Amino acid sequence: MRILVTGGAGFIGSHFIRCYLAEHPDAEVVNLDKLTYAGNLENLRDFEDDARYHFMKGDICDYGVVEEAIHGVDVVVNFAAETHVDRSIGDPEGFLKTDVFGVHVLLESARAHDVRLFVQISTDEVYGPTMDDPFAEDAPLTPRNPYSASKAGGEMLARSYFTTYGYPVIVTRAANNIGPNQYPEKVVPLFATNAIEDKPLPLYGSGDQERDYMYVTDHCAALDLIIEKGVPGETYNIGAGNHMKNVEMAKLVLRELGKSVDLITHVRDREGHDFRYAVDSTKLMELGWEPEYDAETAIRRTVRWYAEHPEWWKPLKSGEFREYYEKQYSKRLEEAGDQQGS
Repeated sequence: MRILVTGGAGFIGSHFIRCYLAEHPDAEVVNLDKLTYAGNLENLRDFEDDARYHFMKGDICDYGVVEEAIHGVDVVVNFAAETHVDRSIGDPEGFLKTDVFGVHVLLESARAHDVRLFVQISTDEVYGPTMDDPFAEDAPLTPRNPYSASKAGGEMLARSYFTTYGYPVIVTRAANNIGPNQYPEKVVPLFATNAIEDKPLPLYGSGDQERDYMYVTDHCAALDLIIEKGVPGETYNIGAGNHMKNVEMAKLVLRELGKSVDLITHVRDREGHDFRYAVDSTKLMELGWEPEYDAETAIRRTVRWYAEHPEWWKPLKSGEFREYYEKQYSKRLEEAGDQQGS
């Protein structure tokens, strides 16, 4: 089996490569990654000399690069995407290019080369928020920000290739992933690393927004099973049922690090912030999957990793990240300080 993993130097992609090669010692993986700010070859440094692993630097929007990478491939797993909601609000064009046009390039190349399966990694955010029952796979898609809209566009394009051309495509919609090696703009690593440095934890609004915090290796195990047993043309939700309010997550991060809850700083809420995501993973569980980690264990394991690996994240929280962080949060933090002082 030869698999093309796009975006494999990123957080979830690199964990998937690691897990897949561990479970399938005879497999080969081609990792195609543009190495944007969130791609980090350190995530897979120990595979550099492994004959089963091949890295290519390139953009999924580049036909020539994709044609080269896809040669001899049996399965494509597309993680490559712009993923951060806050960034999408400021730069929607980049999200549309990668998350929609990039999917088109991959699908065209995969179909031309008779790749036997294409797995499009999407997100539970395409459903939009719910205060009621979790969404099943046939629920309407109501994305509410440029990120989730671009992911919905990409997966709808992928599904159209199954309907129009009979090309074998599977779409997955996963909940929030957490774990080691996640770029520190995401909320759990941001809060963990800020707390370690005794910096404020900028909590949007009341912090009552609710997320399903799934440990990344549970996601990887689900994808492995879907590649093996999933039905082309189907969509599979991947949610661990680890629902927790953001404010409770922040308090848990601080408890794990022995820090004061006074570090929590409520800031002006994000534009178009969805309150609660929830998906029904019954279809996936019927294939034989169940999550290994509950919410508290997943968050504690993640926080401990960041506490034990400052050499990984400290260089990332300088340069471009610092400029982004200051642009994103400094005004909100100042506003919060003014409100507390008035």
